[in-house]
Amino acid sequence: TGSHLIELKLRDGERKKIYIDRQQASKTGELMGHLNVVMFAPEDLAIVKEGPSERRRFMDISLCQLRPRYAQALAEYNRLYEHKSRILKDWREKPSLLDTLDDFSDGMCRAGAHIIRYRASFAQRLDEAAGPIHRDFSGNNEALSIGYQTVSSVTDPTASAKDIYFELCEHQESHRRAEIESGQCLSGVHKDDLIIEINGRSARSYASQGQTRTAALSMKLAEREIFLAEMGEYPILLLDDVLSELDPGRQDFVLNQIVSGQVFITCCEPGRFTKLGKTIEIQKGNVIM
Repeated sequence: TGSHLIELKLRDGERKKIYIDRQQASKTGELMGHLNVVMFAPEDLAIVKEGPSERRRFMDISLCQLRPRYAQALAEYNRLYEHKSRILKDWREKPSLLDTLDDFSDGMCRAGAHIIRYRASFAQRLDEAAGPIHRDFSGNNEALSIGYQTVSSVTDPTASAKDIYFELCEHQESHRRAEIESGQCLSGVHKDDLIIEINGRSARSYASQGQTRTAALSMKLAEREIFLAEMGEYPILLLDDVLSELDPGRQDFVLNQIVSGQVFITCCEPGRFTKLGKTIEIQKGNVIM
């Protein structure tokens, strides 16, 4: 809340430095609560086309900004996951490590129950916001849907954390022997996914390059709307090479969607944005106002 001065200093050969109200931040995470950002770059097409880890990362980045308690639960889960993974990897050399295995599993179930509730709610809101955007984006020709997939024993990901915890424990117990034998964590929210479909078919398997870009952009614009609803103001929107490979109609749609809020766009067509705001031209690393 309130106003803050955020400074970022980049110099060749040095690590970036972040300052909040002229005080240097020790890590990027300190910006949470001070600066909310939604970014789209060409590599974000991986949200649609690559594996579940890309979609979990998308959820985590958004939810860590929106919900500080989610960030805490995620950090705790990741800490426990690393410890448990080491136990499962090393127990044959030191069998006594298995004495603590169930404690780490229990902790993962407790943290995981909260993570599931946050992710399920976010996925539902994302589906509600991205569907209409994508429909307009595609000229009413395509229907985008987004669903949440978590541990199979969880019957209702929006249930109470207590109910989800017991279901996670049940699933964990059923996989205990397999985890010990394989030396890997086989059960938990580290395997969660978003199911993205276009016209009822898997976008990951069947979407064209154009459909993939449209879906990814729709999800990012929907994320921006969720931030607006939660925070009362738009987050900063960073768009890197956003118009590439879009036909003129879809380019106009994107530009019409970003007339509000603070937006930074990079492109190779400076004349395209002269009516939107200030243009900064860069040539060979030099800024030309």
